[in-house]
Amino acid sequence: MARVAWAIGIGALLMAGVAAAQVTPDPAAQMRADAAAQRLVYPRMPDTPGTGPYRAIKTLDADFPGHVIYRPANLAALGKRKLPVLVWGNGGCSGDGASARLFLSEIASHGYLAVAPGKMLSGPGATPAPPPAAGSPALAVHTTSDDVRQGIDQAAAANSHAGGALRGRLDLSRVAVGGHSCGGLQALQLAGDPRIRAVIVMHSGIFADGSNPIAGLTVDKGLLRTLHTPVLYILGGPLDVAYPNGSDDVAKIDHVPVFLADHPVRHLGTFAQPNGGNEAQVVTAWLDWQLRGDARAGRWFAGPKCRLCTDTSWTITRKKIG
Repeated sequence: MARVAWAIGIGALLMAGVAAAQVTPDPAAQMRADAAAQRLVYPRMPDTPGTGPYRAIKTLDADFPGHVIYRPANLAALGKRKLPVLVWGNGGCSGDGASARLFLSEIASHGYLAVAPGKMLSGPGATPAPPPAAGSPALAVHTTSDDVRQGIDQAAAANSHAGGALRGRLDLSRVAVGGHSCGGLQALQLAGDPRIRAVIVMHSGIFADGSNPIAGLTVDKGLLRTLHTPVLYILGGPLDVAYPNGSDDVAKIDHVPVFLADHPVRHLGTFAQPNGGNEAQVVTAWLDWQLRGDARAGRWFAGPKCRLCTDTSWTITRKKIG
């Protein structure tokens, strides 16, 4: 019954999105329609354990105050293998550390620790979020890039905490930062941290018009010069409200390898699909290539017949990637 209910719910979500697209092609209006439809379905969707070799869990851990973590459930099954770390910026810079739970669980199931700031405010185990205060800005952050950065510091402490579940389990030489929408801007704010080895920016980009419409967040194109690692951008086509900003970022980045994968899924991407949809697969391959040096994963992105290059559902742009 849960599977049937999910199928009915996702069908309603998709139909609502299609109907909205027929009414208005405006990216901002489309984003609002998609978000309204997703809010009806996503909070009731069950958690998924991922498709990787390690069944993943979403959990709270005393070593990660103010954060939600995603990790393999059975740490003993890792043997001597250690977990690289992905710190994550939530969509909308929200305080919901479960907002990308299906996506982050998929990544964790491939042998990663993912850390997202905030509380569990959606999905199983959620605590309902308080209503916004009267007079709050429509666009305002509830977490900051410092909250995302704390995930790295907490992982380092957890790795050495006697008696902690993750003691000695983490590979702190392999740390990535990523984020969705406003959280993608937080990822760019952290990209200059020397501990970062890879960057993922999803449905996001620094405002091409130089504006800063999100209260509590100030960014400009100068952040792009702080990149010192390869960076993956994922965009959702022209109806993704971040499309012009992310495309402009990629056009301006000329000093580090950059890969842009674009497909027509609009701004909310595939986060609400089981196991995070195909975007989770792309990001996992990027992490495996960048953090683990996995040549097979690299074939998603590199070479004249790379997997994404030959998949007609994607449009790619790449620089400094052979």
